Amino acid sequence: MAPAEQDALALREQLFHERVRECIICTLLFASLYILCHFIITHFKQHTDFAAEHDDEDAAVNRIALGLCTFTLAVALGAVLLLPFSIISNEVLLSFPHNYYIQWLNGSLVHGLWNLVFLFSNLSLVFLMPFAYFFTESEGFAGSKKGIMARVYETSVVLLLLTLLVLGMVWVASAIVGNDVASRQSLYDLWEYYLPYLYSCISLFGVLLLLLCTPFGLSTMFAVTGKLLVKPRLLEDLDEQLSCTRLEEAAVSRRISSGKASCWLNLNVELLREQLFAIRSKRRKLELRQRASPWQRNLGYPLAMLGLLALTGISVLIVCFHVLELLLDDAAMPRGIQDASLGQVSFSIFGSFGAALQVVLILYLMVSSVVGFYNSPLFTRLLPERQDTPLTKIIGNCVSLLVLSSALPVFSRTLGITRFDLLGDFGRFNWLGNFYIVFLYNMGFAVLTTLCLVKRVSWAVQAELIHAFGLHKLPLPVPRSRRLTKPC
Repeated sequence: MAPAEQDALALREQLFHERVRECIICTLLFASLYILCHFIITHFKQHTDFAAEHDDEDAAVNRIALGLCTFTLAVALGAVLLLPFSIISNEVLLSFPHNYYIQWLNGSLVHGLWNLVFLFSNLSLVFLMPFAYFFTESEGFAGSKKGIMARVYETSVVLLLLTLLVLGMVWVASAIVGNDVASRQSLYDLWEYYLPYLYSCISLFGVLLLLLCTPFGLSTMFAVTGKLLVKPRLLEDLDEQLSCTRLEEAAVSRRISSGKASCWLNLNVELLREQLFAIRSKRRKLELRQRASPWQRNLGYPLAMLGLLALTGISVLIVCFHVLELLLDDAAMPRGIQDASLGQVSFSIFGSFGAALQVVLILYLMVSSVVGFYNSPLFTRLLPERQDTPLTKIIGNCVSLLVLSSALPVFSRTLGITRFDLLGDFGRFNWLGNFYIVFLYNMGFAVLTTLCLVKRVSWAVQAELIHAFGLHKLPLPVPRSRRLTKPC
């Protein structure tokens, strides 16, 4: 064999081994996420939906739907970790460029992960989750033989009709928006035009949902932190409050007991019981604060609040700086690249510290958006409950989390949280090149987050000062609505 042929064969063998290695790594990563998501869904699912021993058909349908939901949730978790994994990989390659044990971490692997997440996100949103919902609600066509296949046939027909409806709506919208010859010709290209356009609309909706949920979630996290952690004592006598609460609880208990023993006393027992429950809850909170150590009371709560303030303030400053960049430099626009050139330059001017800060901010904004999503009035009913979440609600949660998580890379790059360019089809969205959309999006996030932050912090400080100085015990003045008339 000639030397040239040997070199070509060695090159093909190397490419083959690299491709096999990437497939094994991707499979192991997705299997780990799938197992983790299976335990999460099992923790929240309702037992009556999945333990129907009297009906094997319904149990099999529920198991199939459970597997599809687990797959979708694993894809959503992978989309959340996609950008942090890419940033950390770049910093690792910069720190250890010639290390033998990290040669598997390259641009081809990262680019393949981005493509897989994009593909599985489209598959889950367009096919798997609608199929799971219609599959659980189907019973088979009238007159057909009952069984799993009858439900599959009915679900397939319904899903096909829904696909034709959605494609028709996208076709009409595309024809209205683009009325030139090139747009008309692209309408007949299903794979290269329809699906990217449809997913672009979904991503735009997800990014707008993140914009609305993140500031509300930040405000909610400040409130939740104040309730979960023990606040420090500020000009208050906790022992006196606890003693008064115990005396009040004993007095209400005696009134309830006397009301049960005497038939001629006109007492509202239900109202007294509600009052007793409220007093007991207040007593438990005071006892918890009294048992807390000085470190937990005087250090835990201030550090947590300062951490939330710091992360939120840094996010707002980065977005404001990115707004100035958008006005001065066109290169600040979010764009996509096809080649993942990792290990060449850091994506932060502060090096590894800046990259770590970017990862923390991305995860922090994702957590705040999820908190804001579940605490918003429109989606509060989707909040899962432990061991009591029906299957339809699980499907709704998986779809919502997938929409939020798949929009997270675009969300982070649009706000300038990271300089890591979007890879693969994530950077092909048409609206990413629109300056007005990107500019207004950054301004909206900065304004909404600042307003929520100022409102929450100012109210919290005002409430603490009023409570510390005992001003909440003062009687409120009663305004005069009309002049007092002289008695007759």
